[in-house]
Amino acid sequence: MKPAILGISGTSMTAQERDLFRDLPPRGVILFARNIKDPSQLSDLIAELKAILSPGAVLMVDQEGGRVARLKPPHWPALQPAGSLRTAEEAFAHGRALGQMVRQAGFNCTAAPVLDIRVPGASDVVGDRAITGDAAAVAHLGGEIARGIMAEDVLPVMKHLPGHGRALVDSHVALPSVAVLTDDDLLPFIANNKLPWAMTAHVVYEQYDPLNPGTLSLIVIQHLIRERIGFKGVLVSDDLAMGALSGTPAERAVRALEAGCDIALYCPGDFEDNRAVLEAL
Repeated sequence: MKPAILGISGTSMTAQERDLFRDLPPRGVILFARNIKDPSQLSDLIAELKAILSPGAVLMVDQEGGRVARLKPPHWPALQPAGSLRTAEEAFAHGRALGQMVRQAGFNCTAAPVLDIRVPGASDVVGDRAITGDAAAVAHLGGEIARGIMAEDVLPVMKHLPGHGRALVDSHVALPSVAVLTDDDLLPFIANNKLPWAMTAHVVYEQYDPLNPGTLSLIVIQHLIRERIGFKGVLVSDDLAMGALSGTPAERAVRALEAGCDIALYCPGDFEDNRAVLEAL
């Protein structure tokens, strides 16, 4: 399998997508609202993906609860945002409900929990997706969310290493820069460094690498994520289509892997870009 997780264009696979994924099988596929109409349609799409993708491929959804939800009412229940959780019991129950929802929908991986800390005055792209501004509470409750997800045999993906909470700019739109990361920013990730999967942040961390965003920085990935945080699991990039990055999708994917990511994530579902990414890796 090629080290990429890719989006697809619509509610069913096109003939081009089927041929591409047979010829150059990706590590997995991620689905978004554009791909999901109702449980029956989603079940058919998941079955089609399983028939085409390699055994063991990842079927991912970006489902956290709150405002980040691709499985939505009336077909799926709304879950509260992580920022409303207060106790370990609530966090575990939230993770378990999230895991059960995505598993029953046919997925085996969800891009949660968010372990960024909430910082007053920062971009609201994180906001109530973060549990709180207290690092120890984020570490504990975030770990309970992940434990609940795994209890349903679903892979959690903690994000966004090494920390997006202080960013003043939404990395979907432009490239944020953070002057100093504190021990508090790193603590939730260090406390949960045995989790199986994690996602990088498209943020420049000036004290470590003033030239490259974390996703594309050998220094950030090797020194901060692998060594200081101690994360040894599967590291997937955040969506490489985001406005924080420059270059073609294929160039971004190659750079992410060269910097130390294990998997390049490219979400828009554009066929030509998907083909270019798979051919480049």
